[in-house]
Amino acid sequence: MKNLLKYLKNYKKELVFGPFFKLLEAIFELIVPMVMAKIIDNGIGNNDSGYIYRMSGLIVLLGVCGLCFALTCQYLAARCAYGFGTELREALYKHINSLSYSSIDRIGTSSLVNRLTNDTNTVQNGVNMFIRLAVRAPFLVIGAAVMAVTIDLKLSLIFFVVAPLISVIIFFIMRRTVPMYKKTQKCLDKAAMLTGENLEGARVIRAFSRQQEEIDEFREAVDDISDESIAVGKISAILNPAAFMIMNLGIVAVIRFGGVRIDTGDLTQGELTAFTNYMTQILLALVVLANLIVTFTKAFASANRVSEVFALEPETYGSNEDISHDSGDILEFRNVSFAYEDAAESSVKNISFTLGRGEMLGIIGGTGCGKTTLANLIPCYYKATEGEVLVGGENVRSCDLDILRRNIGTVPQRAVLFSGTIRENMKWRDPAATDEQIISALKTAQAWDFVSRMPDKLDTYISQGGKNLSGGQKQRISIARALIGKPDILILDDSTSALDYATDLALRKALREDMAGTSVIMISQRTTSLRDADLIIVMDDGEAVGMGRHDELVESCQVYSEIYRSQMNEKEDGSNG
Repeated sequence: MKNLLKYLKNYKKELVFGPFFKLLEAIFELIVPMVMAKIIDNGIGNNDSGYIYRMSGLIVLLGVCGLCFALTCQYLAARCAYGFGTELREALYKHINSLSYSSIDRIGTSSLVNRLTNDTNTVQNGVNMFIRLAVRAPFLVIGAAVMAVTIDLKLSLIFFVVAPLISVIIFFIMRRTVPMYKKTQKCLDKAAMLTGENLEGARVIRAFSRQQEEIDEFREAVDDISDESIAVGKISAILNPAAFMIMNLGIVAVIRFGGVRIDTGDLTQGELTAFTNYMTQILLALVVLANLIVTFTKAFASANRVSEVFALEPETYGSNEDISHDSGDILEFRNVSFAYEDAAESSVKNISFTLGRGEMLGIIGGTGCGKTTLANLIPCYYKATEGEVLVGGENVRSCDLDILRRNIGTVPQRAVLFSGTIRENMKWRDPAATDEQIISALKTAQAWDFVSRMPDKLDTYISQGGKNLSGGQKQRISIARALIGKPDILILDDSTSALDYATDLALRKALREDMAGTSVIMISQRTTSLRDADLIIVMDDGEAVGMGRHDELVESCQVYSEIYRSQMNEKEDGSNG
């Protein structure tokens, strides 16, 4: 929680003057019972109408002033809380974007979304309530007790019995509910994860007729939220009845013993009325304080969750701000191994190879053999646990990551496009890219053919996730986006899977002709896509079981040979059919 306080530094005046005006309101509220006592004893007792009207006017004046002070406090509290919330969310979003893949994997995407939205709102509400009530409620309790002592010391002993009893109740309720609020937030994380998965995979769910199973799983998740919320609600619900019971018994005791004090002449009727009002003020203030503590409990739980994200170390940037363009080999792996955090074994094991400028590297292997993991080590999305990855002769660990990644064009397995026009998506690598450069990249990626037929061409709007495009269209636009600026290295991570053989062949031919100086790393399940590669790495269970050109591997590598022959048989079967 402490590391979040720095986002309040721009709102110091609101933090000071907000509680100050609330304090003034509380002072005026404490004066009212004393004025009422004067009206009863002096005005009503002496049948002095003028006195009654004057003092009633004073009560109205106190109320109006209190209202003005309260509204001022509300404004300052809102200004501070919402400003704090905005800065916190901006900082958290920026920090999330600076995290490494490993850090994001550790918490999970759905949990990060929940912390960025729900938890920051809860913390923001906690700041708002702190300014509005954190000073007022305790001050009313203490102030009312002091005023009661000044009226009658012996009768005020009732206060010092009632207040500790309510404090004990509040303590035990807090002790039980704080862990439960944390558990509720984790249940919300799970529900958010299921929601994201179901919305993203809606087509797959329908294809397998899994709607009811997914509904049942989601119902189970929200039932967990409901059960936890009901459990914490039951405990919290004890607070108000218990507090009111104790306070009402205290008021009964005040009236009972106060009547005796009036009979003996030690107390007036007006003072007893004021005393009762102070007891009621304490009751209401303690109830507000109890509810405030519940709000703070939620805010602290959420603040801890937000702090956990800030505690994750961002990606470390090297000091080397340039990549050599004179080195003969653009990429080199030296005995590289990598294991995911908490994984039992390495996903990539002892890989070594070199790739020259303008050459093509093919990576092939079964599902889960480590192909994508190997590619992710090049732009340093993950850092090798053993060995060295060198780009342009420089270890990627020592490179400035922004500069490193500007020299590498990456097309992930799943084509990702963002809402906006085709032109806006194409400018992600280079905001200054001209229409001529964009069209050239689209032609190389075999995408200009269909883009040019669209009514708006480059101004065609792409919906969220590219839902208004086919799989092959999304892949080709994603490839074109990576070609802008002609990077030194182009990584195609199984990003031609939706293309037919003819388009795939035309793409590879265009890459050789238009991107002659770019080294291409192509991950594919098709041996035909890798036939012309200068080097092919055959992966199996994280190890390189074969390296060489296509013809060599067909003869020397059993895994590659099996993949090749099975695909050739499929083509023959298809042609015979």
